Amino acid sequence: MQRLDKLIADKLNITRSAAKQLIKSGEVFVNASPAKSPDYKCTDNDRITVSGREISSNKFVYIMMNKPKGVICASEGEKEKTVVDILPKDMKIKNLFPAGRLDKDTTGFVLITNDGEFAHDILSPKKHVPKTYLALLDKPLDKSVIMDFEGGMMLGEEKLLPATLSAENEEKTLARVVIRQGIYHQIKRMFKKHKIEVLELKRIKIGALPLDESLGEGECRYITSPELLSLGTVPNDRAV
Repeated sequence: MQRLDKLIADKLNITRSAAKQLIKSGEVFVNASPAKSPDYKCTDNDRITVSGREISSNKFVYIMMNKPKGVICASEGEKEKTVVDILPKDMKIKNLFPAGRLDKDTTGFVLITNDGEFAHDILSPKKHVPKTYLALLDKPLDKSVIMDFEGGMMLGEEKLLPATLSAENEEKTLARVVIRQGIYHQIKRMFKKHKIEVLELKRIKIGALPLDESLGEGECRYITSPELLSLGTVPNDRAV
């Protein structure tokens, strides 16, 4: 449980005094009744609205974004636009960050959260949560490339974990890649070893959770409790 004024301040990214003023002015309702006190202790079962808009009383949020090109995976950027910058205003709360990174020109599934423990679970090398991508290539795959990916490729002096690689079209220029680690520019470098250039790269799945196909580039939505649990990394008492 947490105080109503603190919850509103965190969720709306405003000061506690501004949150108290909203409560005082009658803009805040708890379970369809006007809030009476800023120190009301909110539970996960409370339905809270501010100026007619419902906000979640959960401590943690989990957002699925279909990242567009030209946006960096960071919470802050000096001159460049970040995935947090392009969130809808009503989703922006304090301490959000992307759980993992995609290159600036890579599109697809980015998971944004304020739950550091969850992000650690997703990114931990010990967990090996698989990430699935579609890669458009400048030349077709052949069996030797697939065998190298699946055998655990040597990339420079580093031995990679086995990755899954398969052709998705007859021309063998569209590939599905599943990796279980995340080193710098990994997929592009793996193909480059075989003199293949990646023209387009899109992440379409994290673990067992696919990117929602209804999300256009730059669009996002909250991830549901069953979807979070399907990742196998979030205990029931932390799911939204």
